[in-house]
Amino acid sequence: MDSKVETSTQTTEPAAVAEPLDLTDPSLYINHQLSWLDFNERVLEEAEDQSQPLLERAKFLAIVTTNSDEFFMTRVAGLRQALAAGTDSRGDDGMTASEVLTEINQRAQVLSERQLRCLRDEVIPALAREGIYLLGYDQLTECQRAALADYFRREIFPVLTPLAVEDPGHPFPFISNQSLSLFVILDDGAAERLARVKVPGTLPRLVPIPQAAAQSGLVDGRHHQQHCFVWLEQVITANIHLLFPGMRILATYPFRVVRNADLEIEEDEAADLLADVEEMLRQRPFGFVACLTVDRSMPPDRLAWLADRLEVGVDATLVLDGPLGLADLIGLLQIDRPDLKDPPLVPRLPAALADGVDLFDVMRRQDVLLHHPYDSFQPVIELITSATHNPSVLAIKQTLYRVGRNSPIVNALGEARDDDTQVAVLVELKARFDEENNIGWAQALEATGVHVAYGLPGLKTHCKLALVVRRDPDGLRRYLHLGTGNYNDGTARVYADLGLLTCRSDLGEEASEVFNFLTGYSRKRDYETLLVSPVTTRERMVGLIEREIDHARRAAPARLIFKMNQLTDGPMIRCLYRASQAGVDVDLLIRGVCCLRPGVPGVSERIRVISIVGRFLEHSRAYYFHNGGDEEIYLGSADLMPRNLDRRVEIVFPLDDPTSRAQVRDGLLGVQLRDTVKARELQPDGSYRRVHPAPDEAPFDSQAWFLAHGLDEARPSERRPEGC
Repeated sequence: MDSKVETSTQTTEPAAVAEPLDLTDPSLYINHQLSWLDFNERVLEEAEDQSQPLLERAKFLAIVTTNSDEFFMTRVAGLRQALAAGTDSRGDDGMTASEVLTEINQRAQVLSERQLRCLRDEVIPALAREGIYLLGYDQLTECQRAALADYFRREIFPVLTPLAVEDPGHPFPFISNQSLSLFVILDDGAAERLARVKVPGTLPRLVPIPQAAAQSGLVDGRHHQQHCFVWLEQVITANIHLLFPGMRILATYPFRVVRNADLEIEEDEAADLLADVEEMLRQRPFGFVACLTVDRSMPPDRLAWLADRLEVGVDATLVLDGPLGLADLIGLLQIDRPDLKDPPLVPRLPAALADGVDLFDVMRRQDVLLHHPYDSFQPVIELITSATHNPSVLAIKQTLYRVGRNSPIVNALGEARDDDTQVAVLVELKARFDEENNIGWAQALEATGVHVAYGLPGLKTHCKLALVVRRDPDGLRRYLHLGTGNYNDGTARVYADLGLLTCRSDLGEEASEVFNFLTGYSRKRDYETLLVSPVTTRERMVGLIEREIDHARRAAPARLIFKMNQLTDGPMIRCLYRASQAGVDVDLLIRGVCCLRPGVPGVSERIRVISIVGRFLEHSRAYYFHNGGDEEIYLGSADLMPRNLDRRVEIVFPLDDPTSRAQVRDGLLGVQLRDTVKARELQPDGSYRRVHPAPDEAPFDSQAWFLAHGLDEARPSERRPEGC
């Protein structure tokens, strides 16, 4: 097949160096955790971007907090656990865990302050100009305060539970994960007393001010529909004296706690994995404090006392001036102001799947590539739902990692079980933060007679695979869906993923072997078509990169384009460094963490790293190998990370169909390499810089292009991307 992605015309190898460079030198690696903070900074940049619709800016502010919470609950907690266990070893980047934690706290403080500045100085004033008011309590009129006092007595007061602290009958209370609390200092006339009041998560964090009261305040009448809110903790603070009659309130300080949620199961000793995961979920709220955030008004001595009771050090404390925990800003998207939001997404159906066609007929004729969320997720749902009611279907097998609530796919699997249909489902109970949801689905499926497996000891099952076995007039045939994203119709509307509908016999046969590996005792290791972790992916991926290196050494054009979420695996990074040294052009589209340093003289001059952060979460993985013009492209669920290569069950599958290859090569990779709006380029020093269009070019937003065009409408880039 002729290449549509341009390749380098250079055929000479880099000049020889006096001594071989040490590719394990720590200076060649970016710290994993600090790179993650860089990613969250890029998310914050979307909130700071004044060209974004206003309510979308508020959404990105909320996502920054959601991301940060998960970061502290898992990555930071893991570092603290390592230190507690006496492990402070250096990683590939040369930093110890203690050094990384110090740097994390400093960067997280700066990032959080910047997030609050964006809210306070930009987003809140802009919202006010649109008739949406996020008010501080000190901005309210007497009429508004009276209305909120009435609301407090009716709706808030009955829910609150003040807890006395530090007297003989009241030990320091447990503070739950991700909870916002008020630290209250009281005077009973004889001594100072301390109390804690939890801000209830069951009530709206942004309390709407009654319309009549709002109209008597700051609203100027320019907007037909107005919305006024005040923070719940401020309403409680203003009325907190009602909780402590006879006491004098000396001070009230908000604080917020994030706890360790990175609990591990000793699977080798687990007699019942389901029961052990349930026990882990019961323990999770009681993990140690990974981060304490307090309001800047809290005096140092009060902060020291609180931190001591929570057993958290100063290196795990953030001091901020403003509302703590901004994830609740996501609720502003419920406001009916389409002019302040992104235009609604209307997913397409690929031409091959026009209304009225039979999905199985189409899959027999051709492979169908799906690009979500731009392409509808409905064909994936239809594959399972139509199979459940088809008398010719003999078996349905599927992996489930994150499926969400009220899943049409899982509901269909439960309906499929009868005497003539074998239904087997691998439910990954250890999918972090989805464990409870997955336990519910597993139990519900088992109750319908579905064969449910929970995975393999020591391995998470992360592959995205659905198999339907049907008796056609010409014999048994396997119909497959293989993807890069979860079987979740909710996230399929916001995550950018790829999926393949196919009935290729070679893929179907090896997919059956993977299911035997997951549900039985198969130890097959000679997969010829699929790359399967932890069995063959690492070895095969290295071999494919080495093949490209061989092409470059023979003075043939050589190029790699990898798109993934994260790149952290040391051996894989060194393999890419060797490719660059040999003369291979390497383009990496990496949304999140990247530990490789591009542009280092003698090591990675030919490597370019681009991160795209936009409306949709870039979640797909695609691996392009020029292979001397005989191109190969693989898609799959695996990033180049140690866990994906060695500790998870993953599938990376080849695209055999020339049309599908062209769609990924030109319609996905080629288009994203042209992005000059949402793209940032990683620099050798670890910083990211926005990619700007050339003086004679218009800005190009790849996600906006996908909204208007399908993958098959892409054309090869007219010029080679910069840096290649």
